[in-house]
Amino acid sequence: MNVKPSSTVSEFETEEQAYRYNRWFRAKVQAALDDPRPNIPHDQVMAEMRALLQSKRNQRDAG
Repeated sequence: MNVKPSSTVSEFETEEQAYRYNRWFRAKVQAALDDPRPNIPHDQVMAEMRALLQSKRNQRDAG
């Protein structure tokens, strides 16, 4: 069942919770934007994740 979340209903119990989450989230995004390390190409990340997942599957199947 695909239910589209309402844009008028908050997932937070209070406005304070929503504000604190928004402030936390924005700080995380800004920290990522300010990170001086070089970007990693999407294809490289995906290849590394596919290899990691396959390794985990192999370990699971061997044990």
